Amino acid sequence: MGFLSELWEFMRVRKKFWLLPIIVMMAVFGGLVVMSQGSAVAPFIYTIF
Repeated sequence: MGFLSELWEFMRVRKKFWLLPIIVMMAVFGGLVVMSQGSAVAPFIYTIF
């Protein structure tokens, strides 16, 4: 949680709120790839990338 609080503090102080959607989408895609490892959905996920 320390990393997230430091990241939020950085974005708040430096007015870099445009980074938030990028970070969220990277986390969503990363979670999707991790969750689809070894499943039947994996070939369809990899065609996106």
